[in-house]
Parts: sequence; structure tokens; C-alpha cells
Amino acid sequence: MVELLRTNDVVALSYVRALLSEAGIGHMIMDENMSVLEGSIGVIPRRVLVEDESRDQAARILADADLGHLLPIQGKRPA
Repeated sequence: MVELLRTNDVVALSYVRALLSEAGIGHMIMDENMSVLEGSIGVIPRRVLVEDESRDQAARILADADLGHLLPIQGKRPA
């Protein structure tokens, strides 16, 4: 699995999850439960991981849904 995006926006995260599920793209949301450590202030961004072979398709789906601003800069993958 590879990282598709990171965000603190829980509304956008919910929308991303719905879009990926609807498209049948396997994904995982990481760091959702970190709020216990951070005190629920939203400092630690949640990471969306997708299957390697689905990354480009997932990025296109998000761009088509006007969520392209959540994706990392083209050619630069998150660490």
C-alpha cells in the first residue's frame, strides 16, 4: 500500500473514503485514533493508503471530485 494523501480535514476524509469505496479501490485510513494522544485537537493528519496499482486511478477520482488540492505535488511522494 502507498500513501495517497494526508489531511486533518475530517469532512474531506469522509468524502475520500466514500469515493474510494464506491470505486472499489482498496484503502486504509491510518492515524485515526491518534486523537487519544494529541488531545483531540487535530494536530496529527490522517493518512489515506491505497493499493499500489490503484494509486493513479484514486488520484484521478479525487481530482475529478475537486479534491486534487489534497494530493501531494505531482512527482513528489510523501515520505
